[in-house]
Amino acid sequence: MKKILVIEDEPGIQMILEDNLKNEGFEVSIQGDGISGEKIALETTWDLILLDIMLPGKNGLEICQNIRKNKIDTPIIMLTARSLIMDKVTGLNLGADDYISKPFDIMELLARINALLRRENYKYVEKSYKPVVFGNFVLNTQMATLSKEEKSIKLSTREYLLLQYLLENPNKVIPRNELLDKVWGYDSIATTRTVDVHVGWLRKKLGEQKIHKHIITVRGLGYRFSLE
Repeated sequence: MKKILVIEDEPGIQMILEDNLKNEGFEVSIQGDGISGEKIALETTWDLILLDIMLPGKNGLEICQNIRKNKIDTPIIMLTARSLIMDKVTGLNLGADDYISKPFDIMELLARINALLRRENYKYVEKSYKPVVFGNFVLNTQMATLSKEEKSIKLSTREYLLLQYLLENPNKVIPRNELLDKVWGYDSIATTRTVDVHVGWLRKKLGEQKIHKHIITVRGLGYRFSLE
């Protein structure tokens, strides 16, 4: 469940936000002043913060600035009754991700929240992604590319799928029939000879026609892939 912190001092808006956010499946915490709001924003992990600008104790712009100074990159949407462009620009320059002016349409706000959360999910996946490295080669499964020492190696779709499956099962003896099933599919008219031919082509592109360093033939069984 995603956690949203709302720092807002108007009881009516607090109620609207809490009801609608909970209906959307979010866990919600409401803070009604700037000092307590900043404290919990800095001490607890949140998926998103809704931050009013005009707050008792400390204003939202200061809070936003302090959150970013503490290297917290939680998405922040500023809530403001102000219509001056400079206030919005200041908020964005201090690290806010978006803003919405009061009175706001709750459906628009929910759409902006979900858009920011989707972006954060993508950033997390992108950040956590690691390419597959074997020897001097790098397989980027996000871009479906193979490179050696930063030089791109062109693969056909089937060669790429074959290499990817071998890499997903390192040091395991994989029968030709399994490769045929997983890479070409049961309904394919391809044969185990097709697997051998593609392995040969792949070895050539890896520069291993004579010495089979990575794709190793296991006589009578199939192939084994070595990452070393």
